[in-house]
Amino acid sequence: MDRLTEMEAFATVVDQGGFTDAAKKMGISKSAVSKHVSSLEARLGARLLNRTTRRVSPTEIGLAYYDRARRVLNDAGEADALVTSMQSAPSGLLRISVATDFGVNHLSPVLGEFLAEFPDITVNMVLNNRFVELISEGFDMAIRIGELEDSTLRARKLTETTKRMIASPSYFQKFGRPSRIDDLNEHKLLHYSNQSSGNVWKVTAPSGEKRQIRTAGWLSVNDGQSLLNACIAGLGIAYLPSYLYADAMKQGLVEDAIPDLPVETQGIYAVYPPGRFTQPKVRAFIDFLAHAFADKGPQDW
Repeated sequence: MDRLTEMEAFATVVDQGGFTDAAKKMGISKSAVSKHVSSLEARLGARLLNRTTRRVSPTEIGLAYYDRARRVLNDAGEADALVTSMQSAPSGLLRISVATDFGVNHLSPVLGEFLAEFPDITVNMVLNNRFVELISEGFDMAIRIGELEDSTLRARKLTETTKRMIASPSYFQKFGRPSRIDDLNEHKLLHYSNQSSGNVWKVTAPSGEKRQIRTAGWLSVNDGQSLLNACIAGLGIAYLPSYLYADAMKQGLVEDAIPDLPVETQGIYAVYPPGRFTQPKVRAFIDFLAHAFADKGPQDW
């Protein structure tokens, strides 16, 4: 007899408390259930069930075997469901976490095309400026920019962005242009308040040395678009990614503050929980984004 069928018959008898209800649950006869359990006990050389006229209960050995058997049966069921889901069209609720700036400017505009291509998927996009815990907070995936802090997650690089210090021509006319990193101490800086490191800019000097700029700024805000607006208005120098400032720079609204500095490049990643299997809805969205951003970055935004 099939080993899994024997295990299923035994586990169902324990779950249902008897052979009659187990037979109804499995859709087979009571005698067939009894034969499967007897065959299992004979193969193992142990009595797994205490049988009386009124009730059936597992023996001590049977209870220990039940715990392992139920685990095996659950794994087998999940394996079957996995194959089914991999062959089916992507569907279900897809919950995404993404930084507000990137979500508003670059993810929202392409969502309509994705939903049209995959009508059985519904999207819940949560815009926030913090690193969420994907599993504990119920997210299927997130879009993250820069160095990946959580190495336990799986990641796929979608594209890149650069990061520059920028300001408006009017700011430079009023306050002058810094020529080197140390000159920033004398300038008005616009800071992103959600940085874990505080008001610190990490930049690379022309020599390749990594420097940290820790200077109080005129304005701190937890939104990159607001920093860009303040920058365009001439309020100070901001340190922003190209996916935010690219259009403003093309229009001449902002300029590179210190052109001689090496350009900082950051990866933009889709991250999702670990495991060998990627849900079809997650895989579909990541493949879609990789295609949608194929002609983007590092500076072409």
